[in-house]
Amino acid sequence: MYNLTGKRIWVSGHAGMVGSALVRRLKQENCEVLTSDRSVDLRDPRLVREWMSDNRPDAVIIAAARVGGIMANDTRPAEFIYDNLMISANQIHEAHAAGVEKLLYLGSSCIYPKFAPQPIQEEALLTGPLEPTNQWYAVAKIAGIKLCQAYRAQHGNDFISAMPTNLYGPGDNYDLTSSHVLPALLRKMHEAKVAERDSVEIWGSGAPLREFMHVDDLADACIFLLQNYSEDMHMNVGSGVETSIKNLAMTISGVVGFKGTLQFDTTKPDGTPRKLMDSTRLLSMGWSPAIDLHDGITDVYETFQRDISI
Repeated sequence: MYNLTGKRIWVSGHAGMVGSALVRRLKQENCEVLTSDRSVDLRDPRLVREWMSDNRPDAVIIAAARVGGIMANDTRPAEFIYDNLMISANQIHEAHAAGVEKLLYLGSSCIYPKFAPQPIQEEALLTGPLEPTNQWYAVAKIAGIKLCQAYRAQHGNDFISAMPTNLYGPGDNYDLTSSHVLPALLRKMHEAKVAERDSVEIWGSGAPLREFMHVDDLADACIFLLQNYSEDMHMNVGSGVETSIKNLAMTISGVVGFKGTLQFDTTKPDGTPRKLMDSTRLLSMGWSPAIDLHDGITDVYETFQRDISI
């Protein structure tokens, strides 16, 4: 077990949805949380090296990334692959060079092949072609996993990786040009309710199946892994519950109070037809999520309304 008591823990990407959840969760531990501001461009190895030298963290959680939905990945592929490659490589290498005791790298479920057997086990990595609409991001995240494994193999670094399922929660991105499906639907339905529209248009058929996890559950799982896991294989982190995009939209419309119809635009891409993570390895260690989807969306909608009223 890695004891967090008295440790200096750097959460990169602390201002994002995942990073801020990690900071909240770490406040329950007897440790010091370190963060870096935007002047430390994580794509620049010199700046990362200088920050490491000045702050000397004992442990690192890499939550920083350039993220976005299908549209963002499809229209800005160079940004998604370059930025994420550099962010991952710089932090992992400089953590090794600085003698960091433990590192947790956060990837994404999109690392797996588009048609991977369901539910997706960790061993499915690199067994087939990726989903084309977000392959740029996926390749960069796969490289991060392999970097952690390489530094463990060559140098004995205690570097581990976790692959979260689709996340949502406070601090999510609600920009319709770059957001993921859950926050995009929530914003669309809220605006439609306020404007008293009769319908909301939703990309795709509504048939794809997805798994969602509240970001506070992910943060709790990350601290559990930081304390209890030290192996080469990356670890899936999921809720184990899947729902169709159509059912997700209906749940959100109920929470928001939108009374109109849902119109599915089948000319738009669906993405991967089904994506459910097999989190058996993590669950067998004694960890489990605590927030169900309806309660989580209700919590997020309350936060969303507070934020837009400020």
